Amino acid sequence: MPPTQTPHRTPLRRVSQGSLFRLSRSGAYPDAPHGLGFLEPAMSEFLDETEALQTNVDGMKHLSDSLATFNESFASWLYIMNMNALTTDWPQAPTDASFVLAKKRAEEDAITAMEAMHAQTAAKSREMQMAAAIAADKTTASDADTTYAGNTTATTGISSNKSSTVPKKKGAKAKLTAKEKKERSIEIERTIACLPLEFRGSDPGLRRNMETVIEGLMYSSGQALKLTDFISPPDLNQARVNKCLIALVNRKLVQKENSTGTVLYHWKGVP
Repeated sequence: MPPTQTPHRTPLRRVSQGSLFRLSRSGAYPDAPHGLGFLEPAMSEFLDETEALQTNVDGMKHLSDSLATFNESFASWLYIMNMNALTTDWPQAPTDASFVLAKKRAEEDAITAMEAMHAQTAAKSREMQMAAAIAADKTTASDADTTYAGNTTATTGISSNKSSTVPKKKGAKAKLTAKEKKERSIEIERTIACLPLEFRGSDPGLRRNMETVIEGLMYSSGQALKLTDFISPPDLNQARVNKCLIALVNRKLVQKENSTGTVLYHWKGVP
């Protein structure tokens, strides 16, 4: 009797080391939850992270929608501005004639500045010539002012051989021509224009006093003067003279010197 053939059977495979079933039956972690219970905390954490990811994706979508809306609005505004620039006239915009006119004005300003510089140089040279002429005229006038008186005979018959000498008169101002007077007036006006407002016309009496002081300094021909040389009562008293000289010294038109113990004033003029 032939032996009976046993049916073919597939051998059982060993449980893989990473299978959930082996992990559930493992004794290495006795405190581990039974069965698939250990997946519950991991799945909860995974669910929380998935919800956070969904929230971030929704935020990105909202940002994308906002940017799309802004881009459309901004593009519309740029298009409107472009159309407005093409359809609007700008009458105040500079043209070629404007640049030509600006260049012409710049050349005229340069020519005017050059003429003013030449005029200032000529005025200084004329002032030096006038000062030299005034000094010469003053010397001549001083020599002519000294006169002598001769002997006189009385009507009573008493004759006298004594001679008397007339004392020397105070030097008078040199006479100026009409042109020199005009130039002197212009120089005085320029000087007063550099002074504070009260000397420029708000007080006519003070302006007259200032003109007198400036004229006296100009006639000094470079010589130093004392404060008492300007006093001419009752209009030009010491207080007025002192006030005028202080204003001139502050503007550096007059130089104050007291090295000799006496306060002296030197005329400098407008620089």
